[in-house]
Amino acid sequence: MALIQATLPVIGHGHTEIHLPVWSGVEQQHGFVHGGVVGMIADSAGGYAAMTTAPADSSVLTVEYMMNLVAPAAGEMLIARGKVVRPGRTLIVTQAEVFAVKNGRETLCALMQQTIMVMHDKREK
Repeated sequence: MALIQATLPVIGHGHTEIHLPVWSGVEQQHGFVHGGVVGMIADSAGGYAAMTTAPADSSVLTVEYMMNLVAPAAGEMLIARGKVVRPGRTLIVTQAEVFAVKNGRETLCALMQQTIMVMHDKREK
């Protein structure tokens, strides 16, 4: 997250938000935030949301995600909102929505559904 200047200002049980300022290092050739970066913050928002429901002595790992890019990621900032849809002992299903913020107005630019594996007795490094 530090590499792309993203922050995690919202953390609650089963939900998180990642904020990404739009800058030239994350843009593609048309000036939109690159789809890989959009996927990165969506994956992280869902993963961190999953971590809030996992046991303290465990870690989580993305097993799979599917993402739809529904509008260009253009604006001053992106906000990825992750939430747990179904917590489980081994698998956690999450969703994330990514919004582009321009002139104070949010526009949905991506939707993601994700499966997270809980790695029991394995703490984060």
